[in-house]
Amino acid sequence: MKLLITGGAGFIGSNFIRYMIRKYPHYEIINLDLLTYAGNPENLEDIKNYPKYRFIQGDICDRELVDTLVSGKNSGIAGISPGRSDVIVNFAAESHVDRSIKEPDLFIRTNVLGTQTLLEAACKYNVRKFIQISTDEVYGTLGTTGYFTEETPLAPNSPYASSKAGADLLVRAYRETYGLPVNITRCSNNYGAYQFPEKLIPLTITNALMDEELPVYGDGGNVRDWLHVEDHCAAIDAVIHQGKPGEIYNIGANNEWSNLNIVKKILSLVNKPESLIRFVEDRPGHDRRYAIDASKLRTQLGWEPKYTFETGIKETVEWYINNRDWWIHMKSAASRDDYRRQGLIR
Repeated sequence: MKLLITGGAGFIGSNFIRYMIRKYPHYEIINLDLLTYAGNPENLEDIKNYPKYRFIQGDICDRELVDTLVSGKNSGIAGISPGRSDVIVNFAAESHVDRSIKEPDLFIRTNVLGTQTLLEAACKYNVRKFIQISTDEVYGTLGTTGYFTEETPLAPNSPYASSKAGADLLVRAYRETYGLPVNITRCSNNYGAYQFPEKLIPLTITNALMDEELPVYGDGGNVRDWLHVEDHCAAIDAVIHQGKPGEIYNIGANNEWSNLNIVKKILSLVNKPESLIRFVEDRPGHDRRYAIDASKLRTQLGWEPKYTFETGIKETVEWYINNRDWWIHMKSAASRDDYRRQGLIR
């Protein structure tokens, strides 16, 4: 099987590529990534010379490049075999909500127009399956009870979530209009190794290790359902090989934690004081609670998460402690200036 993975140098995409290489060493994998701020070739440094893996730096909005990679014709790119891609897995996305509030046009371009470019190529070259990696944020927010199901109406509350919802609707339209075999996956918040340190868990870990303040929005009561990235990868694997075309699958692990309790948990694991916590002004449109009902994925495809949150967060903290060189340069002066603009650090 030949897979085109877009956004494969990011957090989830790089973990997925490594997962697939371990499990399916005979698969050919092409990784197309523009290497924006969150795309990091160091995420895949250990497999860069793997014979069936090829990295291409490029934009999913580049129709000519996408056509070349999907068709497998006249690519002239060393290391890529002739013949079309069998499966496209689209991780490529601008994903940070705070950035979307400041630069919504960038999110529309990548997340909507880029997805449409990939869908066109998938139709043109009769790709066997198109997997759209989406998010539970397209559903909006929940009260103190209840769960998002695949039937929950879309009600996004941020430019990021709206751009992902727009992409999902395009994917659905290509199924209904052109018969393209597609699946959409919508996951809860991921955590694990190689996550860019602007997200809550790695930002908290790395700031704590540097004895810097830990920003917490509002009262810290916003609740998320946390999913280990390895469990997410296994779920996508199940959808690729067993998912029924046209179906949507929610992915969650029933690990609900408030942001404040996450921060306190990490502080206890790294033996740092809670006095590092600093409450900051809440961001606009901040959804109060997300929680996923993943029973469809469990019952129809037999997927089950392997990580408890206790096990996963300890492993994640240890990874950041042992891989300081990986993240330290990301917290450079440029990144710190960006965090300051967002009000995340002083």
